[in-house]
Amino acid sequence: MPEKVILASTSRYRAALLAKLGMSFDTEAPDVDERPQPYEGATELVLRLAIDKARAVAADRDHGLVIGSDQVCVCDGRILGKPGNFENALAQLKAAQGQSVIFYTGLCVINAANQEVHSLVEPFTVHFRSLDDEALTRYLLAETPYDCAGSFKSEGMGIALFRALEGRDPNALIGLPLIGLVELFEHHGLSLP
Repeated sequence: MPEKVILASTSRYRAALLAKLGMSFDTEAPDVDERPQPYEGATELVLRLAIDKARAVAADRDHGLVIGSDQVCVCDGRILGKPGNFENALAQLKAAQGQSVIFYTGLCVINAANQEVHSLVEPFTVHFRSLDDEALTRYLLAETPYDCAGSFKSEGMGIALFRALEGRDPNALIGLPLIGLVELFEHHGLSLP
């Protein structure tokens, strides 16, 4: 069994989720170009980026399991990433009103000792309520989710934006599907609990 687990991310959200599994781990920022390729759809994009992030961190190690993850959401056929600011976040949330939005999270675990790769893409669907601009503005000013794909934090007040959630692991909405991660760990011989 590998001695170490490394999260190829500096996301505090992903680190908090991984901590739920009760294991010690390190974090390291991967140096990866996250721009989509012209041919990529949402699932291809998140899977490639999850693998690239894990590989970038695993390349400098001779042991350990390295976790890579990436997420986008798709609203009305368009890939939405992190909004970065209030204006973009408001536009994303307005577009999602009354819609079903699918979040795709790419997940990869690489054994640095032998470069063995196991990966998956976890979909999760969010059904948005219809809210007016005033309610959306109040939400954005309270939560400032500008570093979150889709412009909301489901672990906070963002849950009030939805009428229903659909998927096997709500952790996928935050960016690290733990059910899928446990499955990938098992492919590498690491069993939890």
